[in-house]
Amino acid sequence: MVEYQLIFMSQAQKDAKKLASSGLKPKALKLLELIKINPLQYPPEYEYLKGDMKGLVSHRINKQHRLVYEIFEEDKIIKIYRMWEHYE
Repeated sequence: MVEYQLIFMSQAQKDAKKLASSGLKPKALKLLELIKINPLQYPPEYEYLKGDMKGLVSHRINKQHRLVYEIFEEDKIIKIYRMWEHYE
């Protein structure tokens, strides 16, 4: 099984610092490990976003925060856009 390469966009890198200070880093890391193997892993639940984020996938880190990413199947790449609120 081929693992996907994770690429963290600039906002996701900023969000990582917030996760570390909020105590949510372990849960986010667990989700990242899951999507590396299967980006549409269920459970946990995921959803396709709508509106200006159409085409992106979201997994909940907790009730408020989400991991938002895009899958490039052919290249086996996942671009991580957000790891905090995506409503800001």
